Parts: sequence; C-alpha cells; structure tokens
Amino acid sequence: MPGLAISDRARKLYREALVWDDHAGFDPVGGAHRLENLQRWAKSGVHYLSINVGYDVIDWQVSLAVLAGFRAWLQQRPEQYLLVRTAEDILQAKAAGKLAVAFDLEGMNALNGSADMVNVYYELGVRQMLFAYNLNNLVGGGCHDADTGLTPLGRAVIAEMNRVGMLVDCSHSAYRTTMEAMEASAAPVIFSHSCAKALWGHGRNITDEQIRACAKTGGVVGINGIGNFLGRNDISSKTFVDHVAHVAGLVGAAHVGISLDYAFDAENVDDLVSGNSRYWPKAEYQTASLYLPPEQLPEIVETMLQRGFSDAETTGILGGNFLRVARAVWK
Repeated sequence: MPGLAISDRARKLYREALVWDDHAGFDPVGGAHRLENLQRWAKSGVHYLSINVGYDVIDWQVSLAVLAGFRAWLQQRPEQYLLVRTAEDILQAKAAGKLAVAFDLEGMNALNGSADMVNVYYELGVRQMLFAYNLNNLVGGGCHDADTGLTPLGRAVIAEMNRVGMLVDCSHSAYRTTMEAMEASAAPVIFSHSCAKALWGHGRNITDEQIRACAKTGGVVGINGIGNFLGRNDISSKTFVDHVAHVAGLVGAAHVGISLDYAFDAENVDDLVSGNSRYWPKAEYQTASLYLPPEQLPEIVETMLQRGFSDAETTGILGGNFLRVARAVWK
C-alpha cells in the first residue's frame, strides 16, 4: 500500500500519541558514531526506542564495551536524547522534544553464565533481555535449534529479572522455553519483536498459543517489520497490519505493540546472515530481507484506522501498551 493518503484523523492521532518502537537492530560492533542515524526515528515522530547492544553471536565483553560507547555518545547530546531510567522518563522526553532511549540484549550469553550480571546490565540501561538468539545457550532453547526448554540457570535469571525490574523477552527463543518462561515469570512478559506464525510460517514467528500465553501474563507482542517474517519479503503496511490484527483478534488490541527491528545498514546485516548459517539457517533465510522503516509509521496508523481499529486501540498499539507494561515491571 505504498503512497497511501494519510487522513487528518490519522495525522492528528499519530502526532499526539506516544510512539514506541521496542527494538532497533543496530550493529553492536559498528561504533557509537553510527547512532547519528537515530535522527531518523526522531524525525519520524518516534518518542522511545530500545537499541540492541549485543546478541549471542558476539562475546559478552563486547556488549559491555558497546554499552559504554553508546551511553557516552548519548549523554554527550542531552539536547536531543534522554537515557531512560524509568517509564516516566519517556513522557518527560516526549514533552521536551527528545528521543528517549534504552537498551536491550538478544540472548543471555551476555551474562557469562551468571544471573548476577542481570543487575549490572539493568544499571547500565538494559530494560529487556531475551533468552536465546536462534540457537540454544546456557539458559534455554533458540527458535532454530532443538527445543530443550528452560534450564535451572534460566529460571534463576528470570527470578533476578523480576527482582530488578527487567522485562523478560521471549523473541528468538524456542516454543517450550518461552512457554516455561511465561509460566515462571512473576511479571508481565513480552515478545519484543515477533510476527504471527499463523500468517507466515517462518521459524522466527510465534504460534497462537504463545501469543495467548503472553497476553495471560499481561504482556505485549511487538510486531516485527522485517519482510521475511511478515510474508514473502513483504513490508507493505497492509501486511504489517494483518499481523497486528491477528494478534488483536486473538487476545485484544491491548496486547499488541510495534517493534520494527529496522536496520538502516541492511547490506551489512545480509552479509552477516549469509555468512553464518548456524545462527541463520539457509533454509529459513534464503532472501536478503527488506525492512519496514520508521517513516512508514503514519501509513501504518492510517491502515489500522481503515481496518476498524479505534483511536484508543491505535494509540495503545503505537505506544500505550508497552508503556503500561514498562510501568508494571521497571523499577
């Protein structure tokens, strides 16, 4: 649906809403200077962005170095960015015209085998962490590996995440691991960036049963904007909203959010994927993916409204739902 005309209703709603993108796939070893691209989100009307600072493919020490570099870069630009500590910081940043930023980790290799590391990352601004990035690790199973379930260390990590206030994230992880994690967590759980397997059967996508279990915890499923997960490399607003509508139809619009996983350096990402078939099996990643950009968000709003979502439902999906969960979990 490229070039869809945006109605005054959609423009006003988008302008006034809190807009929350729950995951951006920045290259964690590409250097903090590349964060200059954050202005694309700010200019697109996004108010909060969670930035990836590491995943299981890299060593845990690299994640700490990335955090140091990213934090310094952001703190040197206080007129443009606010490093988030609490959920209310996001509303303050919105009022001040700044982009609020926090961090996430994709996989628990970053813990170096110790649940004690959870609090270290939380103090450095990591507000959500998923279990395993596609392959199994010490805490549980990845979505492209044997589904071994949650390990004793994984359960200890969940307890520590609940204690410090870090969101338990089930994206990229195997079915049994996610179901056991959602049962074990005392706080709402999210799938930060996942699409519906019922609509497109990619191994990274999640089942209706997983979606229902997430909603039962009070959590949110953030719809991913990567074309190979949405459909046949399809980043149209229609297809994106198909996934939004599927989750909303199952569990209600209050349990859906937006998490584009946008990569402005897509060529580098595609080179990495094609060169590491362990983490990205060739049978699942045959085509270099397209990425839905943040500039497309107003069109997504228009598409949701045309699909019959109310203003309140749309505002929740844009950011209110993730804000609700952050208020319930972050400390």
